[in-house]
Amino acid sequence: MAESHPPRPGYRTWTPARYRALLRRQGPRSVKFRTRLAILIGAVAIGLAATLFAKGADMASEMFGHFAARYHWAPLVITPLLFAALVWITRRYVPLARGSGIPQVMAAQADPERATQGLVSVRTVVGKAGLTLAAVLGGASVGREGPTVQIAAAIMGLTHRILGVPLRGAVLIAGGAAGVAAAFNTPLAGLLFAIEELASAYEQKVTLLVIAAIAIAGMVAQSVQGDYVYFGLIGAHMPILTALVAAPVAGIVGGLAGGGFARLMLAMATGTNGLTRWSKQRPVLFAGICGLVVAGLGVGTGLTWGTGYGAARAMIVGVDAPLWFGPAKFLATLATAVAGLPGGIFAPSLSVGAGLGNLLCSIFPGSPASAIVILGMVGYFAGVVRAPLTAVIILSETTASRGLMLPMFAAAFIADGVSQLVCREKLYHGLSRTFAMR
Repeated sequence: MAESHPPRPGYRTWTPARYRALLRRQGPRSVKFRTRLAILIGAVAIGLAATLFAKGADMASEMFGHFAARYHWAPLVITPLLFAALVWITRRYVPLARGSGIPQVMAAQADPERATQGLVSVRTVVGKAGLTLAAVLGGASVGREGPTVQIAAAIMGLTHRILGVPLRGAVLIAGGAAGVAAAFNTPLAGLLFAIEELASAYEQKVTLLVIAAIAIAGMVAQSVQGDYVYFGLIGAHMPILTALVAAPVAGIVGGLAGGGFARLMLAMATGTNGLTRWSKQRPVLFAGICGLVVAGLGVGTGLTWGTGYGAARAMIVGVDAPLWFGPAKFLATLATAVAGLPGGIFAPSLSVGAGLGNLLCSIFPGSPASAIVILGMVGYFAGVVRAPLTAVIILSETTASRGLMLPMFAAAFIADGVSQLVCREKLYHGLSRTFAMR
């Protein structure tokens, strides 16, 4: 007769009860499994949605370009009327779709479940996408990256609701970061943007969510769009002695200009001055006036329409551009942003930065023009958004200029410090207060 031995210490006998308990904790019906599935499905959907939205924005921009070339003066009438109409529609039907989309995601973290009924609801983001495309179709100086963040957060919220799992602020952060990564094809920038801007208190579990969502969304977007670099393979570099002077100058100029833009934006959004009060009392009329400013600049220059991507890329690769492009694009972007219609400022800010870099090229005539322009972009973007790490990584990933990393870091951190002297409050954080849930 075989001798029976007592179970070894730590050894578990797998009984039917243990299997059932394991299935409850880890099986297809468990909250953990459904949460992971919601993130997986959401990340795939974000990659596809970001790609479709990008294609739509490109088509709208191209259509407007053909229209403006054929009917040169028509935008002086069409664009102001469109601005007024879009603001009226936004305020009437989807008031939470106005502006960038990033402040909405920040505000939504306070109560994620409730936010799915408003700030990141399906209704809001469908309106956001449609109205942003309409703004691009009318020549507004808007980008699609901010709206993509809000759309991505809404997709994550929707997948969690469908699968019946709790929605946390970390999930909205993961969705928004994945949206940035898919929009620019910049995974590292998405992660850093989540850390610097979207999350006020970052935890390890949030990091894992963000990395998973970014990786999946980025791979889906890349498989559809192909492996591309946003501004092309520039590979800019700069001698160390030139960088020691150029980087601080770019940081100071970019910080002053970017901080000025942020201060003006916040003054119009949250200030109590006479112009702000008047604009809130007559929002549709004010939007029409802003549209007239954008149209006048566009018709007069032919370069300030839309995101300004073409002009920015031309300056990066060394094509001569008018010195007034940067200031003109600054005004067009500011007029669009304060008008109150849906649309982001990421891509237009990069274009303004390219214009400022183009101005700096005249100060450093013997230096590589592409490197100076990129430093201008980093400085201005960091000055506006006050996210220096994101600024550096976005430009390094969108231009493949990793040899310029140290000068870019110097310019970005100097711009961040200078911008803080001009505008103490960070732009997106200040704007998020206008969407605070009560």
